[in-house]
Amino acid sequence: MHQTRKQSTPKLPIPRKGTQYIARASSHTYDSVPAVIAIRDMLHLAKTSKEVEKMIMRKLLKINSRVVEDLHESITLFSILEAGKSYVLKLSPTRKFFFEETKDNSGRLCKVIGKRLVKKGKIQFNLHDGSNVIADNKIKIGDSLYLDFSGKIKKHIPLEAGSQVFIIKGRYMGSEGKIAKIDEKKILVKFKDSQAVLGIESIFVL
Repeated sequence: MHQTRKQSTPKLPIPRKGTQYIARASSHTYDSVPAVIAIRDMLHLAKTSKEVEKMIMRKLLKINSRVVEDLHESITLFSILEAGKSYVLKLSPTRKFFFEETKDNSGRLCKVIGKRLVKKGKIQFNLHDGSNVIADNKIKIGDSLYLDFSGKIKKHIPLEAGSQVFIIKGRYMGSEGKIAKIDEKKILVKFKDSQAVLGIESIFVL
């Protein structure tokens, strides 16, 4: 499962020139990092893909507390990678993914991107990393949820005026700001030296 270097997401912090093909993430190819690139090229915990394979065989790698089984498994924004230490995947103001060591490896932050009615009137919420959770209807699209690794909601963070947000798309990608006003689907976000009106798809509540 590979792609050409030019086809890869520009969010990957890899040289644009080099070998023709690189590993492709198994899902969310534009918005995630394959496990092999994370371990070998970003964290430098291995020199070759074979070394990463050996780490996988020894069950030394986990994503959100789940044992990694394949080199191409996807690591999405704010997911927790365990490789001896724990790291959270973030996005820099230069629009590149990077890993930051974290002491909090008890759960992960997710954005609600959709919802649908399931059996017995329950609501299934779809999250940015491809996972789902069943909860009550107080949660809205655009809100964030902090989940433990069993999938239980530990905290609900609503999209509302005053909320701290992280920008995941567009000109301000990688920046943090605060919501000043919400007018239907248009959201006014204030940054340190500027402000912008953004769509809900560009915002991740912290």
